[in-house]
Amino acid sequence: MKVVSSVLRDPHTPQQFDPAYRWHHYEIAGVLELLRANDDVGLSAKEIERRRVVFGENVVTARRGKPAWWRFLLQFHQPLLYLLLAAVGVTLWMHEWVDAAVIFGVVAINAIMGFLQESKAQKAVEALSQLVATETTVKRHGKRMRILASELVPGDLVHLQSGDRVPADIRLIRVNGLQVDESALTGESLVVDKHARPVRFDAPLAERANQVFAGTHVTYGTAEGVVWSTGDCTETGRIASMIAEATEIATPLTKKIASMSRMLLWAILALSALAFYVGVSRGEPATAMFLSAVALAVGAIPEGLPAAVTIVLAMGVSRMAKRRAVIRQLPAVEALGSATVICSDKTGTLTENQMTVQRVWAGGQVYELTGLGYDLRGKVLLGEQQVSAASHAALSECLKAGVWCNDSILTKDERGRSLVQGDPTEGAMLIAAVKAGLVLEDLVDVAPRRCMIPFESQHMFRATLHSKEGARVIYQVGAVEKLLESCSDMLGADGEVIPIDREAIDPVVEQWTSKGLRVLGLARKHPEQVDDFLEHRHVSGGLTFLGFQGMMDPPRVEVKEAIESCHRAGICVKMITGDHANTARAIAQQLGIGGDDVVVVTGHELDQVSVEDLPELAHRVDVFARVAPEQKWRLVEALQRHGHIVAMTGDGVNDAPALKQSDIGIAMGISGTDVAKGAADMVLADDNFATIQAAVEEGRGVFDNLRKFLVWTLPTNIGQGSIIFVAMLLGMTLPLMPVQLLWVNMATALFLGLMLVFEPKEKDLMTRPPRDPKQPLLTYPLMMRTGLISLIMMGGGFWLLMYETRVEHESIESARTAVVNVIVMVELAYMMCCRSLTHSLLHVGLWRNRWALIGAVAMILAQMFFTYSPVMNQLFHTAPLDQGAWVRIGMVAALSCLAVEWEKWLRFGRHTKETTISAQSALHSE
Repeated sequence: MKVVSSVLRDPHTPQQFDPAYRWHHYEIAGVLELLRANDDVGLSAKEIERRRVVFGENVVTARRGKPAWWRFLLQFHQPLLYLLLAAVGVTLWMHEWVDAAVIFGVVAINAIMGFLQESKAQKAVEALSQLVATETTVKRHGKRMRILASELVPGDLVHLQSGDRVPADIRLIRVNGLQVDESALTGESLVVDKHARPVRFDAPLAERANQVFAGTHVTYGTAEGVVWSTGDCTETGRIASMIAEATEIATPLTKKIASMSRMLLWAILALSALAFYVGVSRGEPATAMFLSAVALAVGAIPEGLPAAVTIVLAMGVSRMAKRRAVIRQLPAVEALGSATVICSDKTGTLTENQMTVQRVWAGGQVYELTGLGYDLRGKVLLGEQQVSAASHAALSECLKAGVWCNDSILTKDERGRSLVQGDPTEGAMLIAAVKAGLVLEDLVDVAPRRCMIPFESQHMFRATLHSKEGARVIYQVGAVEKLLESCSDMLGADGEVIPIDREAIDPVVEQWTSKGLRVLGLARKHPEQVDDFLEHRHVSGGLTFLGFQGMMDPPRVEVKEAIESCHRAGICVKMITGDHANTARAIAQQLGIGGDDVVVVTGHELDQVSVEDLPELAHRVDVFARVAPEQKWRLVEALQRHGHIVAMTGDGVNDAPALKQSDIGIAMGISGTDVAKGAADMVLADDNFATIQAAVEEGRGVFDNLRKFLVWTLPTNIGQGSIIFVAMLLGMTLPLMPVQLLWVNMATALFLGLMLVFEPKEKDLMTRPPRDPKQPLLTYPLMMRTGLISLIMMGGGFWLLMYETRVEHESIESARTAVVNVIVMVELAYMMCCRSLTHSLLHVGLWRNRWALIGAVAMILAQMFFTYSPVMNQLFHTAPLDQGAWVRIGMVAALSCLAVEWEKWLRFGRHTKETTISAQSALHSE
């Protein structure tokens, strides 16, 4: 970012942005001087053109994503696929056309599948560009005119009014009751009152009341200001840069699979090279040994693993979509299941983002209001009794004052739901009046407005003048302490005027404020004589205090239970918001975040924490308030450095960098901005935090089933590789051909392994602690089980090869066919055992996953076709088997199933139902 004044003086020597250069800290005259702007006539045409050359258009620079062809090629960027592509080249060189075609077909199918399933469209920066693609009113060479916001330059004088979208970062010069909704940028749930006075040097973004920022919305009032930053240099533009610079985080799953793939690659290459060297040293032909080495590599590579992972994750996407969670990045499915921390924005995520009057104090009595948000359904309660405004005079006057001293209106959307047009605080007072039985249209007709004093932060109130029953009446709303200074009496419960009781009022106001409620007082005055022109002197004294209303953006009803469920699952929930500390603390206490003693740290306090100490602080604190966008990003990064898998939720522009930086970014589908959705990995279609709980459960289920798939598939590759490796070392004829190995790997993955995807989630899934991110995919018990099955497969394969060739005197094609079938049938039996990694097959039940039975039948039929079809015999070098061979194959398969069930019994069989979770923990931690 450039120092604007320096560039204006000499556009040929731009300097880097100095963080100490704070426009909000200077007087208006100083700002205009630095910007070389004239607030009477604006910029000249010549000066505008010069500045456009220096600063460019007022647009956020779009970062181009990777082209489709490049993203397709990246699907081949996997260590195991490199080895397969090398095998394709070798088999082509050896004129093994069928083998080469089959191997390449496997690689191509995997790449196409990954390309079609994975969507990496980066829409975040495009959405940011659209935020400033609007028209605005400026003053140039002495005239007001409408121009495209993209044509603005620093120094332009901009006029703002209610309904406008702020086109750039602007320092305000003149303000008339301006209120701005900055929730999408700062996370502040309330509209912000603006003024033109300087603010302190170190004021955070949310407290720079003399500035407005690109992409925010004017909800009330008018103002004039001077542009000091455009395009990429705006706060919105800086967020775009943070999104583009955020590190693409690999998920726990992708990290572990990549690590395992590299380990397998080097192991396979080492074994192939060793076998080739031994064979050539023994005098075997180099060409034959090279073909054997290729067969060893092909047999040991889990070709089905990349495709299977993609399909498993895609199935998780489908399941989550049914539970209102839309996944944009496939690995996000598993990443959410491994999350240890959920960092949630407050406004619109944990809360309704709809201000609600919860309590009214009138006539010395406290009334409770039920219902949430803008829903008109609700009651007014005095103790346990429902009341209406008609029967309580003081309550009626307090609520009516909130309707008359109000510029917002209620409307309905296409579904008939109530919406507020205008200030959410004023809308909350309208909703409260309706709940008490008042008819808004009748009230407007009874007391039409004549004049108004708009809200100004230095006065802390607004006032309206009405004609009512032939007389004039003034209504006033604002800060309670400010109104009480002008009140000489108050309204009693029966509607009669009585002396003010400050001892009754002040403690209630203090109590409500401490609980995070925003408290607004209401008063009225019957002036002796006033024209249709209202001045401050008319409300400086002699008012009657009517009461006050306490309101809050309420927490969502279902969120508390969802947070409790996350805590039971060992997931910590933290609130990171731009809202006030008191409000954040109150919401956190209501939702159970941080327990009874909630520790709140503000953004100002965060700035004092060193980089080294931040991870520990981020881990320890539950609520962060008044944080800036870059601080959210820093907190996510700090938690990751502490070792956490971080899920970040949000809906505003200010959340986008943190969403992208996190391991799993979760955006709100209804209230979320396009920026947030574009930066996220997952979008909640219903904006419901409780949906995250369901998504976490699905994510854990995905990982659980994926682990079962890995435990099931690795013995195939290790067993096949062992058969080839031992045969090469002993100088034997290859028991399996490369193309036969590919058939085994792909067919079993399709018909058997993928059936594990449909295995129902185990009951204790959401009571287990989150997985340790450093934990390997395969723990010691699972590695031992993998080795056991691999040994049985290798031994059974050699036994059948010897038996078929030496006892039955069958051809080598028949013997190889028997070896292929014994590997497949061992995999089928083992798949049934892998449906639970701790419980026996009898405990799980055969019918709990009918897809496993369907897959088993399909696999058997496929093997019959593989064994007896002449076409398959020619393509895969196979031959039909007799009945005796199938009996021997069945014996080996049964042995493998019995061995695994026996191993389960030895390790977990003595655990009762009460200690099942302990058994699971032992499996995952050993």
